[in-house]
Amino acid sequence: MTSLELTLLYLFAAVIGVIACRTFRLPPMLGYLAVGVVIGPNMLALAKNTQGIQHLAEFGIVFLMFAIGLEFNLPKLRTMRRHVFGLGLLQVVCTMLVATAVSLILTKYLPAAWRLSWQAALALSGALAMSSTAILVKLMTERLEMDSEHGKRVMGVLLFQDLAVVPLLVLIPALGASDENLFMALAIAGLKATALITVLLVGGQRAMRAWLTLVARRKSDELFILNLLLITLGLAWLTEMAGLSLALGAFIAGMLISETEFKHQVETDIRPFHDVLLGLFFITIGMMLNWRLVWDRWPLVLLLVVVPVLFKLILVMVLARGLGATMGVSLRTGIYLAQAGEFGFVLLTLAQKNELVPRALLNPILASMVLSMLATPFLVMYSNKIVMKLVSSDWLQQSLQMTGIARKAMGANKHVIICGYGRCGQNLARLLTSEKIPYIALDLDPDRVHQAAAAGDKVVYGDAVRLQALMAAGLVRASAVVVTYLDTQSAIKVLANIRSHAPKVPVIVRTVDDHDIEKLQLAGATEVVPEAIEGSLMLASHALALVGVPMRRVIRVVQDQRDARYNLLRGYFHGNDDDTADELESARLTSVTLSQRDQAVDKQFIHIVNALKDVQVISLKRKHGQQITLSDAHTFADADSVLEAGDTLVLSGKPEALNLAEKQLINGW
Repeated sequence: MTSLELTLLYLFAAVIGVIACRTFRLPPMLGYLAVGVVIGPNMLALAKNTQGIQHLAEFGIVFLMFAIGLEFNLPKLRTMRRHVFGLGLLQVVCTMLVATAVSLILTKYLPAAWRLSWQAALALSGALAMSSTAILVKLMTERLEMDSEHGKRVMGVLLFQDLAVVPLLVLIPALGASDENLFMALAIAGLKATALITVLLVGGQRAMRAWLTLVARRKSDELFILNLLLITLGLAWLTEMAGLSLALGAFIAGMLISETEFKHQVETDIRPFHDVLLGLFFITIGMMLNWRLVWDRWPLVLLLVVVPVLFKLILVMVLARGLGATMGVSLRTGIYLAQAGEFGFVLLTLAQKNELVPRALLNPILASMVLSMLATPFLVMYSNKIVMKLVSSDWLQQSLQMTGIARKAMGANKHVIICGYGRCGQNLARLLTSEKIPYIALDLDPDRVHQAAAAGDKVVYGDAVRLQALMAAGLVRASAVVVTYLDTQSAIKVLANIRSHAPKVPVIVRTVDDHDIEKLQLAGATEVVPEAIEGSLMLASHALALVGVPMRRVIRVVQDQRDARYNLLRGYFHGNDDDTADELESARLTSVTLSQRDQAVDKQFIHIVNALKDVQVISLKRKHGQQITLSDAHTFADADSVLEAGDTLVLSGKPEALNLAEKQLINGW
């Protein structure tokens, strides 16, 4: 198979795998792993696990570590230090110590081919300690659990795991040295890592900022991206030349850039390389998996799935409980962190490269890690049911929470329920207070709730998505509900609960732009407030006032737009940089200038408006310059009712409908 054919095979397989995972709402990582298994030498044998592909996949690890370094910042660590250096540190250290000790005890009773040295046991315990950041962050974001009690603990542990990878990347290659040289290899690796990191961090940030500024002043996107690749791969090469790992240099590169003002631009530019190469890395991991051996040894694989998952679950639960968390929160944290992670694959690959893992155990271990990650979405989905069943006090605690909400809302009538007490929710609360309108706010950030409640605000800890919380807040007695946070899926769940139990209560929903207006209105929103459109209205009103338009007219124009429910503001003319995945199906504007040969010429305007389907005519610009908006449509039926060559129609609609409408205007119906 030629290089081109191999590349096409990888791309085709990756696309199919990711589509399948998106369909079933699974992380793309699992799709890449499954694809690797299918096309690998142990199944369909469409692709061989060549050395070249292996080297290319290593770049995926490099960019993964670069992205981790880029997200590394001291303020975040300081904010979450209790969870990061408390629960996170204990989880990694205890997992590695216990797993290493148990492995060494059990290895005495295992067949000779399966026996582990203490170096191999230590390397595998490091892989076991890792959990999947990619899967958990995605799941918790979708479930709005990032600010929950267990969510903060999970994120703290994941942050420490990301940090713990760095010394493990130094340790594992050193463990591959012979026994007599092991201590010396560890000492030399430690000294090299310390010296290199010190040199880079002492003067590195200043040099990095100066260099990136110099490159940015050239105002060339290609040069900036090439420079990023040079920095990332150059530092990775430097650490490899020092006898350390490629990934360590990439992590340092990301950490150096994270403290500069170019961080966000770098994140945007490096994302395509990171995603594609990381996908390739997971495909090569899948190719290493021999499903025939897994099938033959399924009892061992099952054991390697169940035992590590239960071990991590129980360990994390005990540690979280010991650090003061409730039983329910501790169990949830354990369930979320029980699976294997992407860094586990990185460490396992490094251990295999240094011949630390017995070949007989490699495939069962790989299979168990993949299966545990596949099980994660389902464990998280049913985590509430599991906790409620196993922890009776959790039900009691939730009941007390609902009681607390109900007590706060007791006596409130014709009040406003505010879902989300961020900046938008707090500003709304102040306005309601000034007008002497009662309110109660629900929020999932315990720190924010504590501080606001202490200041006298009527805010309680509660999840607005849950019907129990809304009912406890007095939903049936409320005069209105306002969803202040920007999450369409969550807002739809809130709307579903309200419409089923209090259909007459009006609901106002905040959204980013006009993309989801119809979706939210269909779900039952009384009013949808798109930020982008409201922002444009405010900009327009200030601009009109500053150029001399009377304030009364400015207010009327703005109000007319609102009364028209933003019809004239919905959609905009798209450029090349607007066609992102999120924008492809959103409404947009397009202009069609008629020529003499077009079928719409000499046709009545009203006839054309009625003939166009799924498209709205916004305005007509006559060839002599007259501009007529839709609100003046009655004029079309009088003097200028016939379209002429040179007239320009402005249409609004989705891309497919606009393309059809343009063809109809030119070629006829």
